[in-house]
Amino acid sequence: MPGLSRRVFVLGAPLLLAGCASSRATIGSLFDRSSDSGFNYREIYAGGTENGHDYPPINLKAIDPKYLRRVVVAPAGEAPGSIIVDPDNRFLYHVHDDGTATRYGVGVGREGFGWSGKATIRRKAEWPRWTPPPKMVKRDPLAAKFAGGMEGGVENPLGARAMYLYQGDRDTLYRLHGTNDPTSIGKSMSSGCIRLLNQDIMALYHNTPVGVRVVVRPSHGGTEAS
Repeated sequence: MPGLSRRVFVLGAPLLLAGCASSRATIGSLFDRSSDSGFNYREIYAGGTENGHDYPPINLKAIDPKYLRRVVVAPAGEAPGSIIVDPDNRFLYHVHDDGTATRYGVGVGREGFGWSGKATIRRKAEWPRWTPPPKMVKRDPLAAKFAGGMEGGVENPLGARAMYLYQGDRDTLYRLHGTNDPTSIGKSMSSGCIRLLNQDIMALYHNTPVGVRVVVRPSHGGTEAS
């Protein structure tokens, strides 16, 4: 992920102070789990610039604190490395091999657009291009404006990252992705995809290779897919 900077680190964040000879933190130090453990949310959710894209800091007063990133006990019976989405409680868990998980707040599909099932991440993209599916183009005049696709950027509804969910060789058309609307986290208002804060999807993306198993648990109004 070339070109990444965080303006907040210039103000004396611990990651820079630990290495005064460097003008910027490494990618790993920004997104490895040690960044989660101290709960320095001003640092975690700072804005920055990446490949010409200026993404804003998260207004922490606008987010319910329970949806901010934290390390918790992992859901029982889930394999290390897997991603578990609990749509009813609006949480995503990235399971680790020590019995813990990094938990992120998410936004989920509104009634009638929910989806549940097991899938695999087969593709990943940074600042992804968004092409609304034909059904969305037909029902949503705003989506229809971008029927030919929308280039990646801070105004793009997929946000800073997208991870594409497949069942076998079939694209489910559902994604784990960022958002240009942080206030949607904790709510059911999307067309079915699982959205995270941009800073959270960047961290999850960094720590999640292609091939990871994703389980989206059933929810009231969801459509189970085997």
